Amino acid sequence: MVRKSCLISALTAILVFCLPEAAGRNPVAVYAPSFHTLQVTAADNDMAPAVIRHGSDDRIAISFDEIASEPRYLRYELIHCDADWHPDRLMASEYLPDGFNEAPVDDYEYSRATTVHYVNYRITLPDDRMNPTLSGNYLVRVYDESEPDSTLLTAGFSIVEPLARIEANVTGRTDIDRNASHQQLSLAVETVGSGVSAPATDLIVKIRQNNRTDNEVTLISPSSLRGPQAIYEHMPQLIFPGGKEYRRFETVNLRFPGQGVESYLYAHPFYHATLNPDVPRKDTPYSYDSTSQGRFRVRASATASPRSEADYVLTHFTLRMPEIKDAEVYVEGDLTLRRFDQTSRMVYNHAAGQYECTLLLKQGAYNYCYLAVPHGTTEALTGPVEGDSHATVNEYTVFVYHNPPGGRYQRLIGMATVTAGR
Repeated sequence: MVRKSCLISALTAILVFCLPEAAGRNPVAVYAPSFHTLQVTAADNDMAPAVIRHGSDDRIAISFDEIASEPRYLRYELIHCDADWHPDRLMASEYLPDGFNEAPVDDYEYSRATTVHYVNYRITLPDDRMNPTLSGNYLVRVYDESEPDSTLLTAGFSIVEPLARIEANVTGRTDIDRNASHQQLSLAVETVGSGVSAPATDLIVKIRQNNRTDNEVTLISPSSLRGPQAIYEHMPQLIFPGGKEYRRFETVNLRFPGQGVESYLYAHPFYHATLNPDVPRKDTPYSYDSTSQGRFRVRASATASPRSEADYVLTHFTLRMPEIKDAEVYVEGDLTLRRFDQTSRMVYNHAAGQYECTLLLKQGAYNYCYLAVPHGTTEALTGPVEGDSHATVNEYTVFVYHNPPGGRYQRLIGMATVTAGR
């Protein structure tokens, strides 16, 4: 058993180096064009993040579809990662009780009464076969059983030991403007009882705005120590452009255009949804709207099982504005996996004077926005299209990792979410 476990760990180490480069930082990615609607959430709440409290009954769910008539023999591999979502050097036997980190994806459903045939797959963790024991980040790599070296998609979740006490505050009165276009965070992290002996050097703090990874902030040292607390305040890295509220549309009922939808058309083999044309908001006053900060929910009218009965719709986005010469414009949100690639990139139609993009999306209620990525950079900007306001409702999620000298892995010892704006 020991020799077999070591062999599996060695094979895992080889496969780690075959992972696509994008597995780091943003672990949620699809690499095969037939796979769609990848969601990674809490198992009992598809609006909650994929985070498990160590030692609890929490579970996460990974759901995805393949546009196909028959299921594949899929398997997945569970890999422990560092704070940047890069695989670390732990062997599977160090974070799984029996040392086996691969299992079949055997929870699947055929689509029913849909124009597009697909198979929905679901992975729920932990389960009897895969019950990780260490905190930190975990990458799930899905592959075809017949091609184990070829990655179809990846997903990520975290296990947190709630040992650090995090106090997070956000304000529109920042070090660069007051109640204008930015929001600024301040943090206090107390690590008493967490095993952290040197909080000034042994903590890694990460902050995400609305689950975006392009502007994720990493802090490796506090601005000061105050008794048992590591303080992070008046730091330029903690000032974020406010953006505007996410835009919304619904394709729940394909007979009647829902919110944000101009018209439907069926042209074999797909339904087509043309969304209402969008315009820039950078020069318009801030307006509150109740959104879910870029998330989406699969929904379809007259069915209690949208997992297998929601249809697929070619969804057409248009953004009417002059071309931005020095940047690319992307559709951003969970609907594009928060990635800036050829799928989410908008193409400028000079004849129509607008940006255009078409996405194949499952019926549901969606949030999205338009971000501009200047040429030669990787961080997206809200300002050129959406504009920025200090009053915007944004979610800031804070992750605190313990990274002791000589440690073999980075423990996740705290997580907190603070909401800015109204």
